[in-house]
Amino acid sequence: MSQHADEDDDAALFRDAVGPVKPLPESSPAPRKPRPKPAARMAERDEIDARSEFRRGLEDLSALAAGDTLSYRCDSVPGPVFRRLKRGGYSAQEELDLHGATMAQAEALLRRFLAESHASGCGCIRIIHGKGQRDGELPVLKNLVDRMLRQRADILAFHSAPAAQGGTGAVVVLLARR
Repeated sequence: MSQHADEDDDAALFRDAVGPVKPLPESSPAPRKPRPKPAARMAERDEIDARSEFRRGLEDLSALAAGDTLSYRCDSVPGPVFRRLKRGGYSAQEELDLHGATMAQAEALLRRFLAESHASGCGCIRIIHGKGQRDGELPVLKNLVDRMLRQRADILAFHSAPAAQGGTGAVVVLLARR
């Protein structure tokens, strides 16, 4: 018996075992991959423009030196509340330490920290930016923190911390209620 005859016998046995076959109907084409979501390019460009404008604003304004005190009070904050903040009368519920961060990292960390602190209902926070006393250079992080805090609507007041809490290397911030 030849190899071809064995294959025919195997095929015949298979057809007998399976029985009558009904052809499948014509199927629709396979589904296509979903299109990617459109990118919000205008929003991304606006964000980039806003950040570069913010950085330009840092360069344009007079910069704070290492020993300068950060101080800001919204008109709605009463004088006695601000004086209490200056004396260290409020305890910080959360703290962020920016030591060693680059300007871009510090900006992102500060934005996230402020959003999370505000969302969790904190009333008072402390931000440690350091004094930035390097060979006559201006303290970059200190100036960044000052400008960012002044531009936010959820900041009621801030002042450099008392000496025991970091002095001019840290700032204590009062946040508006949610």
